[in-house]
Amino acid sequence: MANQRDIRLRMKAIGQTLQVTKAMNLISTSKLRKGRRVLEDTEPFFVRIQKTMYDILAGAGNVKSRYLNSYTEKASNANGKSGFVEYPSKRSAILVVTSDKGLAGGYNANVFREVTSFCKGLPNAVLILIGAIGYRYFIHSKYLIMENFSFRSHLPNMDNAREIAEFVIAQYLWGMFDEVYIVYTHMYSAVKLLPEVKQLLPLDKRMLQEDIVKHGLEKRVELHFEYDPSEEAVFDSLVPMYIKGVIYGCLIEAYASEQSARMAAMDEASKSAQDMLTSLHLKYNRIRQASITQEMTEIISGSSALS
Repeated sequence: MANQRDIRLRMKAIGQTLQVTKAMNLISTSKLRKGRRVLEDTEPFFVRIQKTMYDILAGAGNVKSRYLNSYTEKASNANGKSGFVEYPSKRSAILVVTSDKGLAGGYNANVFREVTSFCKGLPNAVLILIGAIGYRYFIHSKYLIMENFSFRSHLPNMDNAREIAEFVIAQYLWGMFDEVYIVYTHMYSAVKLLPEVKQLLPLDKRMLQEDIVKHGLEKRVELHFEYDPSEEAVFDSLVPMYIKGVIYGCLIEAYASEQSARMAAMDEASKSAQDMLTSLHLKYNRIRQASITQEMTEIISGSSALS
């Protein structure tokens, strides 16, 4: 009887867990639909702002700006492969986009691995974290955390992107760091979610061109514009809007990826819980049948003894 009681308790606990995983699956499915809808609406803006920024950067001539590439230059090594020539005094900031909640499978773990691997090649790296899970992880690491943003797991909006962009640009202009990257999860499909690294500052037209081509878009040709009042003034006023747009696009992409990862994780957890319940049901029925058989045997033996 004790075994039956233990199994019933385990079945009850697993049944409650199954209800939670199914509910979270439904919630994640609803959030994923909303996130993908916003992502589809945002993606044309995200792509267009990249193209426009390349066109402006390519047509700006020899404009001098604090936002342009001055600490890193592209070169070719002896093997003909392209690489970055890095100066030892360069300081780097990495925006890390994670979730505010767990139970999302390997979503956050993949970002952690990507950031750790990327920081190995940076001599002076500081982290700007977006998401509570990232803060819990990196607070125990050797990397310096400059700031942490948390949006309570709701769908990111332009105000969130503006808050982050203003902080990053202010720190960059004050000279706290010389370059800024963002690490987020790109959603190639519902099952293919991979972390990506994108350089935000300083700007480089060749890197923008490569990023445009990498996403399957046509290669941009250099255009020439006239600027009023000056190239520097127009360029410096457009860069903050560009940075805000890129951060917003990355936040939306990461949000949709998080919901897709959580939905898949909860689906797998529900299947595992259902399999455990099926196994426990069989075990419980066997023990119950054995107990009934034993009681019937005792009754028949007692009746035979009395007669």
